[in-house]
Amino acid sequence: MSVSQDPAIKAYWQSFLASLPEGVQPPETYQAWGFGDSPEMADALGSLVVAGIKTATASLVWAYEAEDEPFPEIGDYSIILDGQGRPLCIIQITRVYVSPFNEVDDEQAYLEGEGDRSLAYWQEVHWTFFGRECMQIGREPSREMPVLCERFELAYP
Repeated sequence: MSVSQDPAIKAYWQSFLASLPEGVQPPETYQAWGFGDSPEMADALGSLVVAGIKTATASLVWAYEAEDEPFPEIGDYSIILDGQGRPLCIIQITRVYVSPFNEVDDEQAYLEGEGDRSLAYWQEVHWTFFGRECMQIGREPSREMPVLCERFELAYP
């Protein structure tokens, strides 16, 4: 996740800034990234955000640590990209917390908006996804692995 130098992404950010009401302090920074680990996943999950269905996400804390990435913070903005790296929308983080994988709750699963929105579905797909990430960083997945849970709202368009 990083600030992009792509002209289309920069132009999208400028459009967002221009849309802010007069007197609102514009944010100075943003990240630009797509969901998941494939173009198809970025398209599918990004479209759920645009539709207002997906208002939460979860990441593996170990992946942040392995990449020496800072955790997102409340108030942060992100441009969500599709599978081709094109801007879809902008979100703003409203809540961040860490939970063991096996303690992620029904509400988080529902707000992530995937599949049938159940905790069972969330656990199945995230166990597979986090398992792939664990392999890449040399960690063994566990039911207690730390998960960074985020809530966000659609900020633009």
